[in-house]
Amino acid sequence: MVKISPSILSADFANLERDIRRVASADYLHVDVMDGAFVPNLTIGVPVVKSIRKCTDMFLDVHLMIEKPQRYIEAFAQAGADLLSVHLEADHPTGIARALDLMDQCGVKKAVALRPITKAEAVLPYLERLDLVLVMTVEPGFGGQAFMESQLDTIRQVRALIEKYNPACELEVDGGISPKTAPLVVEAGADVLVAGSAVYGAADPAAAIAALRG
Repeated sequence: MVKISPSILSADFANLERDIRRVASADYLHVDVMDGAFVPNLTIGVPVVKSIRKCTDMFLDVHLMIEKPQRYIEAFAQAGADLLSVHLEADHPTGIARALDLMDQCGVKKAVALRPITKAEAVLPYLERLDLVLVMTVEPGFGGQAFMESQLDTIRQVRALIEKYNPACELEVDGGISPKTAPLVVEAGADVLVAGSAVYGAADPAAAIAALRG
């Protein structure tokens, strides 16, 4: 069964603990970290992740949309992240490899993320050591964007690479996920769906999570 990872980017930050509890039926909790440099938006940092960890036992799926992410791996791991995803576009290959090394040392699960401009083959130098690959179906930076259907090909290509080189690796898709688009990305090979407004914009988030699972 497909896993659902609600994005707290669409939650009410004045009532964050309440909104985390409203999605307790989900598999993961997606935390979008943006630095205002790699993407044109600022969101949350280490102190908020630490606070989230104190109020939930959910699996924290922390998406680092930040430049040179190796600088912050240890801090986010110590704050309570269970998985960290770093963007391949955010550093040179040696920096990405170093970030993954630090994740190993910190005992967190390892992931890389791809913007829509990035080819599926870019994951190959890292794939055999990954726990998850995240394919973006919008340009990272803001919630509520329209799903980019052209990314279905990238999802299929990444799925094929995973099956060939690391079948245990999960494939996560983030951006414009809704009851309409969820079946498309699952058919293309996704294991985990990140959804923000489709969950938090619903009157009943638990029912919305169930609907996305199909």
